[in-house]
Amino acid sequence: MKIITHSPAETIKAAEKLGRFLKAGDMIAYKGGLGAGKTTFTRGLAIGMGLGDSVTSPTFALVNEYRGDKLTLYHFDMYRISSEEDLESTGFYDYPFEDNVAAVEWSENIAEFLPKDTVYITINSVGENDREIIIEDGGRFAAAWD
Repeated sequence: MKIITHSPAETIKAAEKLGRFLKAGDMIAYKGGLGAGKTTFTRGLAIGMGLGDSVTSPTFALVNEYRGDKLTLYHFDMYRISSEEDLESTGFYDYPFEDNVAAVEWSENIAEFLPKDTVYITINSVGENDREIIIEDGGRFAAAWD
């Protein structure tokens, strides 16, 4: 599925639709360059999940947690991760993913360690505020845009 947005607000709205469909165990893996809009998209996911909009980049923390009544969203930044040892040192394997949702920026760095049913979202900057968002989910979230 491909979506084009023309502003950060539109990117958030698109992600919000998808966020309403997320369930425990979902892993979202982002692909996209610096400034593409991965954190903006995560803000929309959090809103759709009912977690509010106070999402910030996990660049320096490596992971930010957004807790809700039913689900927690773990937002990872794997930019500086280059090996399984690096990944293990983040505590990645200790998070209860089966009961929550994870969104991983710079997922390319840990692709071989992600679950087979991971949802991949590629965000490409195609203009100052325009984004091309490609969702690879096997059609699972198609209803979000019906």
